[in-house]
Amino acid sequence: MEKMKGKNWSALKEGYLFVVSIDDKEAIVATLNDFVAQTGIKAGSIIGIGAVNQVTLKFYEPENGEYKEKVFTEQLEMTNLTGNIALLNGEPLLHLHITLGRGDYTALAGHLEEAIVSGACELYVQEIRGEVKKDVHPENGLNIYTF
Repeated sequence: MEKMKGKNWSALKEGYLFVVSIDDKEAIVATLNDFVAQTGIKAGSIIGIGAVNQVTLKFYEPENGEYKEKVFTEQLEMTNLTGNIALLNGEPLLHLHITLGRGDYTALAGHLEEAIVSGACELYVQEIRGEVKKDVHPENGLNIYTF
């Protein structure tokens, strides 16, 4: 296994699998963007768990083609972070969704805009060799796989 270190993250690499830890108090999406840039990943999948104390979620409203955004500032258990990496206009693009547990055992979920680690953030990033591309869908404006 190869050990790696970047800005606010550390990782172990085994083949096409990366085991990634994001530092406490750091922004998950910004850090993952740095990780992807430093490793040169162009396509892949992401899963993870951890805890956050600030998160910005987005929810897509198809009737107007826009995302509604909401910020939550409380201690939350990150029960699942799931996403993918693909190229949009030649640049790596993260698409992440998250499910978060509250102290009263209710859950929040949505498209992850950003979140701040509060304790730990542990991820698996599975690289896919080659390129997977997305384009903006002409009717709904969403970034959709292009095969």
